Amino acid sequence: MTQLAVHTEEAEPLAARRAAGSSFYFAMRMLPRARRDAMFEIYSFCRHVDDIADSPAPRAERIAGLGRWRQELDAVYASRVAPEHRGLAHAIEEFGLRKEDFIAIIEGMEMDAAEDIRAPDLATFDLYCDRVASAVGRLSVKAFGMGEPDGERLAHHLGRALQITNILRDIDEDAENGRLYLPRELLQEAGIDTTDPRRVAAHAAVGQVGHILIERARTHFEAADEVMDRSPRWMVRAPRIMGKVYRAILDDLAARGFAPPREPVRVNKLSLLLIVLQYGFV
Repeated sequence: MTQLAVHTEEAEPLAARRAAGSSFYFAMRMLPRARRDAMFEIYSFCRHVDDIADSPAPRAERIAGLGRWRQELDAVYASRVAPEHRGLAHAIEEFGLRKEDFIAIIEGMEMDAAEDIRAPDLATFDLYCDRVASAVGRLSVKAFGMGEPDGERLAHHLGRALQITNILRDIDEDAENGRLYLPRELLQEAGIDTTDPRRVAAHAAVGQVGHILIERARTHFEAADEVMDRSPRWMVRAPRIMGKVYRAILDDLAARGFAPPREPVRVNKLSLLLIVLQYGFV
């Protein structure tokens, strides 16, 4: 089983390297040391369970691997902390991270591991977004120092905005892997009568679905901004940067459109740096 980074001075570079490929790396780096370390632990946990869910191993092995993480969490929360989980245990204790949010993330990974998701209904689509994104947000806002109810609201809206953006950005990559996250009802409204990922990705009407989801993501971004606008600036620097990066991706997706063939959309390093400079020091 892959192990979490140990919470020590010499272990942090490993956690930082794992996060370095993330769009959120600079946002995490803006945090004070204790909060940054907690975010690295949260990120490391998410990466490990995601790697299990997306591995080429047989599905039964992936489900078993995620089950072992449930057992590891049980042990940590029962104060039976293995050396490799000291950093995670420290973050849990210092910031009051809830077990049910970690479990929700695992449940989201189990949705991917059990079978290839293909055109879920809207309720399942929202549940998936909650588990794989908003649950991460519920852990993260505690590391940021946010209380309830605004922390919960920010996690709900920003998590969904980010995940919908991910889904729209990765339509082609997901289709190559046999997955289709676009909601079934929206496909039907667009006149798309197949749930085959590649056929949907190549369909002329997929843009209709894409633009509906773009508007849904924008609504979530706006609700998240409302929470951040009334919060202390130091507290929301990291989520503000995360939101601005993904809002830029969403705007680029809207400008590009969804007519195949589609060029990949990514935020380049210069744009990312400008966002960090604009929002990271206010």
